[in-house]
Amino acid sequence: MTALFSGTVRAEWCKLRTVRSTLWVLLAAFASNIGFAVLTATVLAPRLGSGERARVDTVQVALAGLHLSQIAFGVLGALVITGEYGSGMIRTTLAAVPRRRAVLAAKALVLAGFTLFTSTASTFAAYLAFRTALPAHTLAGTSLADPGVARAVAGGGLYLTALGLLGFGLGAVLRSSAGAIAALFGLLFVPPLLLDLLPRTWKDTVGPYIPMQSGDQIYIAAHRDAAALGPWTGFGVFCLYAAAAIAAGFVVTARRDA
Repeated sequence: MTALFSGTVRAEWCKLRTVRSTLWVLLAAFASNIGFAVLTATVLAPRLGSGERARVDTVQVALAGLHLSQIAFGVLGALVITGEYGSGMIRTTLAAVPRRRAVLAAKALVLAGFTLFTSTASTFAAYLAFRTALPAHTLAGTSLADPGVARAVAGGGLYLTALGLLGFGLGAVLRSSAGAIAALFGLLFVPPLLLDLLPRTWKDTVGPYIPMQSGDQIYIAAHRDAAALGPWTGFGVFCLYAAAAIAAGFVVTARRDA
């Protein structure tokens, strides 16, 4: 059984690295993360006032590109599973490996490993590009040795990995690329808009636990909101969303026909 699962993992890795969408995700992630890092360093940072400089989180500014690269990784997570349903290749996959949960587990494992490596590399590259492009006498310098900085930079990669797995879980449940992508970004972007309609006390109570705000905490190095969760607590809550989606995907995959 172990040999069968390892073979399934190798097959899924072969699929992931040979499809065109994977290359586009890599290009989009590195281009957006590094491009926005250089842009914020050269354009935004010199225009900040002295009061703003004292309050700004340098790591968050350096990782501004995550707001765009998260779209790429979320879409990739969904396409890893929905692409096969859309093309009908899932029938061939399940004919070769009838153990459906093993197939889903292998896909999730390969996606997590690939996303963790590439997303973390892109966030560290973005941070270093930001430091290199930052003009002198603008923002107070930070280094990876400073408290919370290395965790925040690496946390950007962890956030993107969990986001990709959330997209994967929704894709396994919905089996539609458009539906999974719409559900993913609706889950991320709609709750903050709805929270703005609620009283302040409700915002402080509910807000820290919605997906976007809980996940963001892992890549914040300083100036955290008083009502916000801690970095690892917030990331843990965000991972629960991904775990719930994947668990639902396992149930649906086991019960439905391909």
